[in-house]
Amino acid sequence: MYARLCTWKTILRICLEERLVYRGDFALGTLMRFLPIVTQIFLWSAIFAARSEDTLAGYTYHDMVAYYLLTMVARAFSSMPGLASGIALQIRTGEIKKFIIQPIDLLGFLLLNRIAHKAVYYTVATLPFAFVFFLCRDYFEISPDLPRVAAFVASLLMGFLLGYFLEASIGLIGFWFLEVSSLLFVYMLFSFFLSGHMFPLDMLPEPFHTLVDLSPLKYMAYFPAAILLGKIPAESLVPELALEAAWLAFFVVLSRYLYRRGLTRYSGFGG
Repeated sequence: MYARLCTWKTILRICLEERLVYRGDFALGTLMRFLPIVTQIFLWSAIFAARSEDTLAGYTYHDMVAYYLLTMVARAFSSMPGLASGIALQIRTGEIKKFIIQPIDLLGFLLLNRIAHKAVYYTVATLPFAFVFFLCRDYFEISPDLPRVAAFVASLLMGFLLGYFLEASIGLIGFWFLEVSSLLFVYMLFSFFLSGHMFPLDMLPEPFHTLVDLSPLKYMAYFPAAILLGKIPAESLVPELALEAAWLAFFVVLSRYLYRRGLTRYSGFGG
């Protein structure tokens, strides 16, 4: 156990050092990602100006802008660009053989890689985030209490793990279907609409709202933002976090199962 912990510590340190060397663009890239919020501000300003009511699905104009800012934070945690396609590529090219012949677990190694990525990203991008939120501070008409802030942080951390193991599971399907790009495209399409990244899920009519509310996708963007904006009742915070934890456990088990089953049918040829 001690030797394994030392191995993981070494891998994490190397991943951190690697990203600190060549990821100096994080700060500028983060700032550029917030530019589309300008379009959203003008869009929703026009929508609310054309309405006779001050709210839409329980959201005021300021709530809507604050929601989009918070979903950008949530998506920065839960998004895993290149993870599923990278795993499928390693299976297809045979590069995955190194994880078979070496005492290093594929899922553990890639998880440490993503932890290092997010740690460096948020360390470098803290100032751009603070700058944007300072400029938009008037849109936040809330003062969440400590339990709600704790629930928000917990949802972000579980959202990161949920996003990782969900996309890892898609990539591991490459053991059965060597090309997963089409499946990944379908997933990304559904994720964009049903995670709340495009609009608050409260706007969906029934029965679609109930169906989406039970899916794991809402935890990628909508749920953390809704917590901090007070859209999730206090009495529902613990049950909702428990449901997110249940989805996380499901995809952890599923990814492990797919990896073990996939290795039993994998065949590698050549040097």
